[in-house]
Amino acid sequence: MSKRGYISRYSLILKKLKVKPYSTYEELQACIENKFDYLQMRDDTLNIGFSKRTLQRDIKEIRNVFGIDIEYSKSNKGYFINRDETENMSFQRMMEAFDIFNSLNLAQDIIPFIHLEKRRPQGTENLYGLLHAIKNRLQIKFTYQKFWEEESSGRLAAPYALKEFKNRWYIMAKDSKDNNIKSFALDRLTNLEITTQTYQYPDNYNIEQSYRYCFGIISPNDEEPQHIILSFDPFQGKYIKTLPLHDTQQVLIDNDDELQIKLKLCVTHDLIMELLSFGANMKVIEPQSLADEIKQAHKKAYKQY
Repeated sequence: MSKRGYISRYSLILKKLKVKPYSTYEELQACIENKFDYLQMRDDTLNIGFSKRTLQRDIKEIRNVFGIDIEYSKSNKGYFINRDETENMSFQRMMEAFDIFNSLNLAQDIIPFIHLEKRRPQGTENLYGLLHAIKNRLQIKFTYQKFWEEESSGRLAAPYALKEFKNRWYIMAKDSKDNNIKSFALDRLTNLEITTQTYQYPDNYNIEQSYRYCFGIISPNDEEPQHIILSFDPFQGKYIKTLPLHDTQQVLIDNDDELQIKLKLCVTHDLIMELLSFGANMKVIEPQSLADEIKQAHKKAYKQY
């Protein structure tokens, strides 16, 4: 059996336990056997047998390959995935990536029917190196190209955390040039070098707290978050309910006329750009200062035509 066949089987086990925690061995066995045709497409040398010994071996390999612990609960008489909230998000993203990879691999003969978004590499080849530097408190050197500057510049920085926003990855790092914590987009970062110079990770830095009330990548500095109330037309509201703008989102009104939501956020450039993208489908109710800023931006755009 090929590695692809094994990993496809691991994926089926994880999906089953995601949908139905505390599944019994018999339920997992039935799941594998019901998906046998799918597994054979991944590996035509596959045999149908799936014993308890095979399951225990798979559980061990899933821990080694994916870093996910599957345990057996005596009280619930079934297997379950043991993970916290952060690990759960990583697990969901990993499964999503694996599904896409598997589907595209399987679909080589139907490429004319798949249309992928064309985009440049996002610098993810440096993710592992940056995580290594963060974990071991090692300073990094790299070349960085700002959009608004023609020349690139060399940087020496202490990496604190990684953040994702709109299909881009950023490294949050303390720049030795001015000792300020900045965000550097990985797609504009080249010539990465992990140095042997160590640094002291600040006790008061927490990326979750730093961006708790932020939309996007721009840090609000010392700005206090505000209560923001937005009104969307019913059609746009369906999208906002299924893909919330932020995890502070609360629904205030949901009827045939509008969807009204409340957010607690700092007003940053990233947030304003997002709100402008909704055009006539959205109206800012509060605060008035944000409503005025959005209105002025729409007026300025209108005058260009």
